[in-house]
Parts: sequence; structure tokens; C-alpha cells
Amino acid sequence: MEKKDNSGRSFWVGVLTGCIVSAFVAVIVLCISIYRQRMTDQEPTTIEVAVPTPQQSRDSGLVRISPGKVPEGSVLQDKDVIGKIGALEMIIDESFIDSVSDNAIENGIYSGIMEALDDPYAEYYTPEEWIEMQNDTQGIYYGIGAYLVKDLDTLYPRITGVIKNTPALESGLQEDDYIVEIDGTDVYDMDLSEVVSMIRGPEGTKVHLTIIRGEVGEREELEYDVERRKVETPTVEYENKGDGIAYIAIGEFDVVTIDQFKEALDQARADQMKGLVLDLRSNPGGSLGACVQIARMMLPKGTIVYTEDKNGEQDVYDCDGLQELDVPMVVLVNGNSASAAEILAGAIKDYDKGFLLGTTTYGKGIVQRIFTLTDGSAVKLTISHYYTPLGNDIHKVGIAPDEELAFDGDAYQEDGTDNQLDRAIEILNEKIQ
Repeated sequence: MEKKDNSGRSFWVGVLTGCIVSAFVAVIVLCISIYRQRMTDQEPTTIEVAVPTPQQSRDSGLVRISPGKVPEGSVLQDKDVIGKIGALEMIIDESFIDSVSDNAIENGIYSGIMEALDDPYAEYYTPEEWIEMQNDTQGIYYGIGAYLVKDLDTLYPRITGVIKNTPALESGLQEDDYIVEIDGTDVYDMDLSEVVSMIRGPEGTKVHLTIIRGEVGEREELEYDVERRKVETPTVEYENKGDGIAYIAIGEFDVVTIDQFKEALDQARADQMKGLVLDLRSNPGGSLGACVQIARMMLPKGTIVYTEDKNGEQDVYDCDGLQELDVPMVVLVNGNSASAAEILAGAIKDYDKGFLLGTTTYGKGIVQRIFTLTDGSAVKLTISHYYTPLGNDIHKVGIAPDEELAFDGDAYQEDGTDNQLDRAIEILNEKIQ
């Protein structure tokens, strides 16, 4: 058997290993130096880290970090560690049954660093993943404006609703339509995330959808060319319940939530609101900045929430009290009300501005921050605990309601009765009479 000449491969392995180690060093240095120094705008050697403000990203803030030397005792000073990285890459190159790209190995190293933190919220994002996350965080994306689920009977995506003033509605797409092809590709049993990525795309482009509509035996196949546009995800729902009772539900806290909530609150006032039901049930949280802005539309003057990092440094978010809500309020919460939803509920409870009804909240009292790197990638990690105005740390504890009332799922399935909402309205009627 002819002996294989690996000299060329060894050279490129060495080059690739050097690149990987250099990138590894850069990420470690950036992450470590974050806690060492916050640079001023005048410092000429700073690296601008394009981290959005709290209104733009979930629990994030603008941070400038300075490059520094690898600290004493770092694993990066251990030649065995560097050698092992190269050895692993060579083993993969020589023996792994499938092909793997250099980019995948590189991203795996970065992801591994974050996984080593034992932080369930820590994560590394490639530049593409970070762009997608920013879109999700802002509640804005470029698509058609339809809600989808994977139908477990047909294994095709089914439209469960269309958003007002979107291409989906204007094109004639309807609830319970089945999407069977996207641009000629059959989407049978395809992951829903892949389906969504095929439908979304650059603004102004079109996606061709093949739709099946109607009951079994009467179904018809329809073709639609739907233009992609900027779509704002509805995160706030408003309803006038009559007798002066306004109902506002916040599904999550995104950038768009601020204006959507203000619009709902303005409408409630126009409808002569005498009492408010604020529904935060199953709200997973989201943007701390959006939560704070909404709290400022309701709370009295004082602290809304403050965070504290491992060095004892605090960031305080205050309210000027100029928009304090002047009607009684009942806040609905449950075990899936988390993070920013708990911040708002906790502040309302501490200031006695509302009556909490439901079940104890999730108990996520920690804050994540996203740091973007100069190549467009990003990392997320937990950086602090947050505290309610009275100094309560609710992490892994949650916020107990003023009145415990479990949701009656059977009644809701039977005739749409929402026992928690009905009780909230009953409480408000007692207060406003």
C-alpha cells in the first residue's frame, strides 16, 4: 500500500490550530476583561462592543471592553492544552467518518467555553444566529405574518392565525390552511423552525405557497405568491370588559411592546376605565428595558427594580411617578410568569398598586447580558441578580399572589370559562363600587 504524504496536511493543521487558539484566546480575554474595566468614550484603545441597550435586547446593556493579556494561571498558558486542541483536530481530520467544516469546529470551541460556565442561560451565537435573535427580541421580522403549528395528524404546518395588516391576511391566507409546499419544496414532516426560515426572507421578495384548504373530501389546492414585509408581532391584547373594566394582556416584553401597551392603555382610558385587569400569565419575560418603560406608565415615584452583580455594583431603574395609574388593578400571574414579568408584578405588589391573583410565579430573578464581538458573533451569560423595590430576591422562589387561585383548565376546555379572569373582574367590581 502506498504511504500517504501528510506533510501538507500537517502544515494546514498547524495553521488552522493557530487560528483556533487565537480565536479562543480572544474570546477568553474579552469575557474576562468585561469585569475588569469599563472604558470611557475617550479611551483610544477600546474595542466597541455593539451591545444593544435594554430597550433593544433582552436584559442587555451597552458595554465597552478593553483588550488585555492572558491572565496568569489561564489554561491558555498551558502548552498541553494548546497541544490537545491540535491533537483533537488532527484526530477528527484523520478518522471522523463524516466531513466537518473548520467553521463548525471553531464555533464548537466557542460554544464549549460557554457550556463550561454551568450557566443554563449562557450561550454563544454565530453572527447569523445573533441577527435572528435580535429580530426575535425586537418583535420584528420580515415575513408574511402568519402563526404556524405542525399538525400532528397530517405532519404539515397549519396556519393557526394571521396577523392584522400583514401580507398573509391581504393575500387571503386563512386559519386552518395547510402549507404543503414552499417555493416548490414539499414540507411534509419538516421541522417547524425550518419551515419558518423558508417563509421568512428579505423585505420585498415573494414566497410561493401551495395551500390545502377545506374539510376532508372537499379540500382544494390553492397557490399564493405572498410578498415578505416587516411584521410586528402583537404582544399586547386589549379588551373592554364593560362596566369600566379594562383588560390588558402582555404576552412578552419586546421592543414593540412599549408602544403596543401605551396604545392599549390610551384606549382603556378613552373607554372610561375604572379598573384594570393586567394579565401576565405565562409571560416568559423578555426585554428589561421594555418592562421598565411599561412600569413607568403605572407606578409611583421610586425604584422599579435594581440589579446587583458579583462585585456588589448596582444598576437602579427608577420611575418619576408622572404617569402613575389612578385606578384599582388586579394582576393575573401563574407559574410560567417569569423574569421581566416578575419584575413588573413584584414592583406592583411592593408599591401596593395592584392585587396579585393566581399562582406563584416562576422565580427567575437573574439577569442575562448579551455581549457582541467585533466579528458579529455574541455571547450571553448571567451577570447579576435583580431585586424588587423592597429588596426581595425572588430567584428560585417566585412571587406569591395575594390570593391563590389555580386555573380551571377543564372549565376552559368545556365552554371557555376563565375562572381566574372572572374572579379578577369580581374583585375589581367590589373595589370600584
